[in-house]
Amino acid sequence: MPDISELLPMVALLFVIGGVAGVVAGLLGVGGGIVLVPAFFYAFTHLGYDGPQLMQICVATSLATIVVTSPRSVASHHKKGAVDWQMLREWAPFIVAGALAGTLVAALVKSVVLQVVFGVLAGLAGLYMAFGKPSWRLGTELPGQPTRGIMASVLAFCSAMMGIGGGTFGVPLMSLYGVPIHRAVATAAGLGVLIATPSVLGFLFVPIENAPPYTVGAVNLPAFLVVIGSTMLTTPWGVKLAHAMDPKPLKRAFAVFITLVALNMLRKVLGW
Repeated sequence: MPDISELLPMVALLFVIGGVAGVVAGLLGVGGGIVLVPAFFYAFTHLGYDGPQLMQICVATSLATIVVTSPRSVASHHKKGAVDWQMLREWAPFIVAGALAGTLVAALVKSVVLQVVFGVLAGLAGLYMAFGKPSWRLGTELPGQPTRGIMASVLAFCSAMMGIGGGTFGVPLMSLYGVPIHRAVATAAGLGVLIATPSVLGFLFVPIENAPPYTVGAVNLPAFLVVIGSTMLTTPWGVKLAHAMDPKPLKRAFAVFITLVALNMLRKVLGW
């Protein structure tokens, strides 16, 4: 049984992490995973759990929170008729296959590889968020098969490797093919469920060395429970702030923040 002096700092850090992720998710409409993964990494490192599989824990625990939060988001969007259920049904087999493949690869590689993957892809996402324009298009509608299936599989593969839901890549992808933004955001919440559920089931069977207390497979239960509680508490605050102010400059600021976080993770990989 871990000493209480070891658990309390961990719980306090995780509560703050979940609270910040909740505000960001409510304010900017982005998934919390892109905040949670690097925050978990720095929190666990600070607490002395800097093992060779640390990123697996961060990725898996972030995905576990998405299993709980995404269905709630989908239900909220469904009430407004914004979810494209036909698209989700068509994409589902490819999303699940891509997520399982991403989980398998993530379980086999070293933590440093996942750091590089997260750093590069999060950096690209941050740049798109900062400089992307609503008028950008790759086509007037989503391509047919097999291109659509390949796109869905790659999206899920990258998301599972990073520990994020479907919004970071799914929303820009759908928007680039002319899907209205409100429908893209709502449907991407459904992608999060399809990505996170099989991924977490896989990560539960990954053995981890030097894991924080109460870690099952690669999922840290205290982090999962504390973050879920604080996220659900603070997300409504972010929603209220979004209605009280213009979120566009905040979104740009968040894009800069994510890009800097990604670069910092890559800096650590290089040992600078």
